[in-house]
Amino acid sequence: MTGGSGFIGGALIRRLVAAGRPVRALARSEAAAAKVAALGAEPVRGDLDDTAAMDAGARGCAVAFHCAAQLGDWGSASRFEHANVTGTVNALQATAAAGVERFVHVGTEAALMAGGPLIEADEHAPLRFDSPSLYSATKARAEEAVVTASRPGFATVVVRPRFVWGLGDTTILPQLAEAVRRGRFAWVGGGRHLTSTTHVDNVVEGLLLGADRGVAGGVYFVTDGRPVVFRDFVTRLLGTQGITPPGRSVPRPVASALTVVGEAAWGVLPLPGRPPLTRLALWLSALEATIDITRARTELGYAPVTTIDEGMRELSSGGLAA
Repeated sequence: MTGGSGFIGGALIRRLVAAGRPVRALARSEAAAAKVAALGAEPVRGDLDDTAAMDAGARGCAVAFHCAAQLGDWGSASRFEHANVTGTVNALQATAAAGVERFVHVGTEAALMAGGPLIEADEHAPLRFDSPSLYSATKARAEEAVVTASRPGFATVVVRPRFVWGLGDTTILPQLAEAVRRGRFAWVGGGRHLTSTTHVDNVVEGLLLGADRGVAGGVYFVTDGRPVVFRDFVTRLLGTQGITPPGRSVPRPVASALTVVGEAAWGVLPLPGRPPLTRLALWLSALEATIDITRARTELGYAPVTTIDEGMRELSSGGLAA
């Protein structure tokens, strides 16, 4: 496994170890190695550039799970390209050389995003290699590399969650909470649009089913089931941490203009930090993104194992998510 010290990877290790399945996890630092060891996996020191380490670590393994990625809505093109595209290609080549039979890749609905809403999107929607979001474009290219690498003896599968949340989240909930605390939070266009979500337990369920039942070269969306109203869901999510979001809202045209100006300025000037709002953050928070999971239900037998209510209760009782 790559990305075993991360949110999804860590949850996947816990599930596999609980089922009595031995796991080796790539670890690029001592801290990452200690974390995956504490979860019950065997650390393999190396990173996504170290194909020799990945090859050696994957020897004798039947399945490889590729959970590592450069996340985020802002950063250098080289960082996204290196981690998401080159890193994925390296992982494919190393695990294939090691004799791994199945390769399961953590994809994302963001690979379909280029500025418009996703309405009941399924696996026929095109990948957006032309997306102005570096994360979206590079994850699209990574997914293409995974699907085209599939061949007899080395079956590749892509599992795409949307809006991953739950106990242990180090990105979405902590960032939302920090924005509220700093007075930088506002709904875009009221926040009343629909969104699909995926609890981390449901992501793991999809990954395991993809490994066991996914067709070679197959792509599968997984979510919590029925979509929810974005504002209602985020309000509940923040409420698990005792945080009430403000009611103020920014019109979508104003937010869009701020995004264009901010990204342009930060792209050409030596400004510190990051723009106040990026395109990807705008799309994720202001556009409908509803997902059809019929293929996963019919081909994999997928069904959510954790409900939204159960996940919210776990967060409320589990303390800070990060």
